[in-house]
Amino acid sequence: MAKLTKKRKEVLAKFDKDGFYSVSEAVKIVKDVTYTSFDASVDLDIRLGVDPRKANQMVRGTVALPHGTGKEIKVLVMCTPDKEDEAKAAGADYVGLDEYVQKIKGGWTDIDVVITMPSVMSKVGQLGRILGPRGLMPNPKSGTVTMEIGKAVKDVKAGKIDFKVDKSGIIHAAVAKVSFTEEMIAENVQELMNIIIKLKPSASKGIYMKSIFLSSTMSPGIQIDPKTV
Repeated sequence: MAKLTKKRKEVLAKFDKDGFYSVSEAVKIVKDVTYTSFDASVDLDIRLGVDPRKANQMVRGTVALPHGTGKEIKVLVMCTPDKEDEAKAAGADYVGLDEYVQKIKGGWTDIDVVITMPSVMSKVGQLGRILGPRGLMPNPKSGTVTMEIGKAVKDVKAGKIDFKVDKSGIIHAAVAKVSFTEEMIAENVQELMNIIIKLKPSASKGIYMKSIFLSSTMSPGIQIDPKTV
C-alpha cells in the first residue's frame, strides 16, 4: 500500500470520505482541499441508472453554464466562404474548410470544439475516425451542425458544453475552475444536474442518479447526496 504523504493526510482529515454532502458543502470542501499551484478544473461525475447500450436509455445534451467553465475554448468553424466573416466576428479561432480537412487528416487536433454546417458535412464526415474518438465530431444534437454559425460560436465561447453518458453509465464534465467563488461553482453544478434530471429516459427504472462526485484536478472526490439535488 502506498504511503500517505503529509499533505494527503491533511486533505483527508478535512472531510468524511464515506459521507454525503449537499452541493454547497461539497463545493466548499473541494476548494478547501485543492492545493495545486495552477487554477485547477472542477469536475462533476454522475453515475446514472441507465443502460447506455440501449438507444432509449442514452442520455446526452447541452447546457449553458451560468458562469462558463473558465477554460479558454479553441473553436474551429468549417464552413463555406459566405459564412466565414460571421464565424470570425463571433470569435472563432480557426475558420475554413478544405485546408482544415487536410490539416486534420494530417493529425492536427489542437482544438476543443468543431462547428460546421449541414451542407459541408459530407467533407467533415471524412474526419469521423479522427474527430470521433476525441469527442470533436460535430453533431446537430449538440448544436455544432447548424446554419446559425455565429450564435453557435458565441454559445460555446460563453460556456455552453455538451455531455454524454459513457459506456459505464457515467457523465463526466468540467464545470468550473477552483478560482471561481463557491456560489459560481455551485450554480454551474446545479444547472448541469437540473438538465440531466430533465433528460431522464422513460425507459430508465429504479434509481436514476446513483452517485454524484465533485472533485478538482488531483483532489479526492466529494460525494454529493442525490436527495439534496
